[in-house]
Amino acid sequence: MTAYIVLGRFQPFHMGHAHLVSKAHEMLSSNDELVVAIGSKQAGWEPDNPWTSEERHAMIQAWAAAQEITCNIVAIDDINDPPNWVEHASKTHGVGILVTTDEATATLYKDSNFQVLEVGMNERERLEGWRIRQTAKMLSTVYDDDAVREVLKASIPNAVIEWLIENDGLFRLSTFETGVHAG
Repeated sequence: MTAYIVLGRFQPFHMGHAHLVSKAHEMLSSNDELVVAIGSKQAGWEPDNPWTSEERHAMIQAWAAAQEITCNIVAIDDINDPPNWVEHASKTHGVGILVTTDEATATLYKDSNFQVLEVGMNERERLEGWRIRQTAKMLSTVYDDDAVREVLKASIPNAVIEWLIENDGLFRLSTFETGVHAG
């Protein structure tokens, strides 16, 4: 059995993440496992990391269920120590093949003799997490769920949008000053 591992903060789980996890899922054979590793487990309720690892887990699970994708979702504390990250993270996500679009992460894992498959990016600039968080923040005080769905559907999968709406997952964004200009 081989584990195909996708690593990210998933703040929130967006279309770029969905593309990456779907590509990893396409590579699986019948005996393989898909592992989605949530980084920065300890982060939450702050401008760059508004959702807790439990909330991100729930977002990913909602999306995976809607896609009929089975995956093992794990969360890893950030140690802010890149040279030791792979050894630390491997204790949680296991050994296998890292599937990524991020060059720095690919290099870090390759330097640790980890097998890496680099996937082409899916609209990386448009789907940057900070842009999506800023858009969601602008919608955080809009009390029209259909309008929220319409605006977010370009960047966030429907199952995750529904999770955000049902769990009041956007409201907290209205309380953060990010220092990021939305214009």
